[in-house]
Amino acid sequence: MAGASEIKEHMEIVGSDDQHVGTVDKVEGDRIKLTKRDDPDGSGQHHHYVPVSAVASVDGNRARLSMTAQQAKQAATGGASS
Repeated sequence: MAGASEIKEHMEIVGSDDQHVGTVDKVEGDRIKLTKRDDPDGSGQHHHYVPVSAVASVDGNRARLSMTAQQAKQAATGGASS
């Protein structure tokens, strides 16, 4: 598992299947805040979060999750719109 300190702004988040999940807006505690354009509902109006604990590895400017992109999008938690 990768640590929060390894995850940087604008880093791509991919699932274990190498499919795009989102782009890091920033890390907030134990959650990764994804940019609004990666909103799973397609509206582009909300930030969503994935847990840092779901990151299996970091390689360059890409963080790979321990779940598929589809699973990550379904598990992404919404936050206050900002």
